[in-house]
Amino acid sequence: MTHVKSLLSRQELIGLLFVAALIFVLMPLSMDIFRLNLFGKYLTYAFVAIGLVLCWGKGGILSLGQGVFFGLGGYCMAMYLKLEASTPEATAIQSTPGIPDFMDWNQITSLPWFWEPFNSLTFTLLAIIVLPALFAFVIGAAMFKRRVGGVYFAIITQAIAAILTILIIGQQGYTGGVNGITDLRTLKGWDIRTDEAKYVLYYVNGGLLIAVLLLSQFVLKSKLGRLLVAVRDKEDRVRFSGYDVSNIKIFVFCFAAVLSAIGGAMFTLQVGFMSPSFVGIVPSIEMVIFCAVGGRLSIFGAVYGTLLVNWAKTTFSETFPELWLFGLGGLFIAVVLVFPNGLSGLYRTYLAPHVDRLISRGNSGNRLEPVSPPPDLDGEATAKPAE
Repeated sequence: MTHVKSLLSRQELIGLLFVAALIFVLMPLSMDIFRLNLFGKYLTYAFVAIGLVLCWGKGGILSLGQGVFFGLGGYCMAMYLKLEASTPEATAIQSTPGIPDFMDWNQITSLPWFWEPFNSLTFTLLAIIVLPALFAFVIGAAMFKRRVGGVYFAIITQAIAAILTILIIGQQGYTGGVNGITDLRTLKGWDIRTDEAKYVLYYVNGGLLIAVLLLSQFVLKSKLGRLLVAVRDKEDRVRFSGYDVSNIKIFVFCFAAVLSAIGGAMFTLQVGFMSPSFVGIVPSIEMVIFCAVGGRLSIFGAVYGTLLVNWAKTTFSETFPELWLFGLGGLFIAVVLVFPNGLSGLYRTYLAPHVDRLISRGNSGNRLEPVSPPPDLDGEATAKPAE
C-alpha cells in the first residue's frame, strides 16, 4: 500500500479507479458484444495516446508518425495469425499450399525468409516489443544526437509514416498490399472470432492498459520523469548540468513506440486484420488529436480523450455521414481555442477542487478544511505551449 501511495497521488488514484471501473464494469454492463468490441478497438488507440503524453506532453517531442509503431506491432501479430490460418490443409486449393493466400495470388511459391520466424508465438511476442524499439532507437539516435527537434522532428516522423505506407502497399506479395493481412481466425487453435473470445480479448486489452498506465506513472514519478519534464522546459540547463539530453529523448521515444506497438497487436487480435490504413499520416495525426483532446499532460486524460474522439467519430459518421469530418475538426478547434489542456484541464479547473473538499470533509470528521488549488492529474500545474 505504501508503494501505491508513493506512485499515485490521491487524484491520480481516483483517476485510475475510475478508468478501471469504466473499462471493467460500466462498459461491459451497458453494451452488447458489438459495441463492446468497438470500444475495445478504441482502447487499443489509448496505448498510443499514453505514449504521446510521455513523448509530447512531458518531453516536448511531437511525433507525427506513431502510426508506424502501431502498425509494426499489428503486422507482427497479423503475420503470426495468418501463418496459423495458412496450413497446407486450409490452403489446399491454392497453387502453392501452406503459404498465405495473397502470396499465392502474386505468384510467390515459397514462404519468404523473414516470415519464417513468425511461426513461433514466442518470437512474435518478442518482435512486437523489440522491432518497434529498435526502429525508434535508430530514428531517435539519428535525430536527437544531432539535436534535431521541434517541428523538424515532427515532419521527419510524418515522412517516415508516408514512406512505410508506400512500402507496404508496393510490396503486396509480401505484405498483402493495400488490403493488408486479413482473414485471421485462430490463436493457438483458439477461435478469436467468437463472442466469447471477443469478451476475453476485451478484458485482456483492458488489463494491459491498466498495467501500461501504472508503468507510465512509475516512469513519470522516477528521476527520469523529472528529467524529462526539465528537458521539455529548460533543455540547455539540463545539458549544462551534465546529463545527456539525447539519451533521455531516445528512451522516451522508444518507450512510446513500444506502447504503440502493444496497442497495434491488440488491435489485430480484436479486429481480425491489419492494413496500411492504420500506419500512414492520417491515422498518426488522429492519434495526436486523441492525446490533445484528453490532455497532453495526463495519461488518464489520454484514455478519456481517445474514447471520446472515437465515439464522436463513430456517432457522427453513422448519423451524419457527410458531416462527421467537420465535427471532428470542430472538436479539435475547440481544444485549441477553449480548453488547450484538454479534458484533464477541465477536470483540474472545475471538478478537482470539489472532489478534494469532499474527501477532506470525510477525512476530518465532516469538518471542511481549505484546499489548495490542485495540480493536474500528473502533478504539474502549468503546461508549456505546444511547439
